[in-house]
Amino acid sequence: MAAEQVDGPVAIVTGGGAGIGRATAELFLQRGGHVVVADAAEEALGWVVESPRAVPFVADVSEEAGNAGMVQAALDRWGRVDVLVLCAGIARRTSWEGEDAVEAFDRTMAVNSRGVMLGIRHGAPAIAEGGGGSIVVVASTSGVRADPERFAYNASKAAAINLARAAAIDWAHRGVHVNVVAPGPTMTSILQGGKVTPEHLAELTRNIPLGRMATPEEQAEAICFLGSPAASFITGAVLMCDGGITAQAGIFPPPQG
Repeated sequence: MAAEQVDGPVAIVTGGGAGIGRATAELFLQRGGHVVVADAAEEALGWVVESPRAVPFVADVSEEAGNAGMVQAALDRWGRVDVLVLCAGIARRTSWEGEDAVEAFDRTMAVNSRGVMLGIRHGAPAIAEGGGGSIVVVASTSGVRADPERFAYNASKAAAINLARAAAIDWAHRGVHVNVVAPGPTMTSILQGGKVTPEHLAELTRNIPLGRMATPEEQAEAICFLGSPAASFITGAVLMCDGGITAQAGIFPPPQG
């Protein structure tokens, strides 16, 4: 069957089942885009069937087949890829001396770093073949400033940032822009579902100069900006969407009230 010719951007969003990934996919759809929504959890993709312009795709981004498959799904349906958002990621506390330290490190790097490399490896050629477009890697403030008991996550997000910078250089001549959004603390479903106490939420926000956490929709706006023609002369950039966390030294909390 021939690919459907459509107006509006064709995007792929990994980690699109929930949180920032879902908010990003929904924003593309709201603005007339067409989206392959990829996630490792099939049950998280139930919302996708509600839109005729979205295709659910189950994929483990740490595996080459999943990345190749999601790109092919977009090509089969719409004939091109304009934007690739690499949002899939995992985070877990890790102790240097814990029995699972090596396993946790390997799995975190596989999803958060290897997944970015494989996504770019398969997505960039398709974007270039279609005349150019954008890749947006969703990293974290933890990729530029380390957090305690999360050495695997810190390392994986730092690697993701530099993978994006390297790709920006390597693919610029073929019209592929590669940029990073580095979110700070964001009010995802885990926090909204009452699994975190009010005291913990207060502690999380204490060092955010803007005095609150971001919403997934705010992160999605930053991602969609870098994936749009409005960012046509931006590549290799890291957009800190963190409420000012990385602007401060971190020794003292910001003024309150």
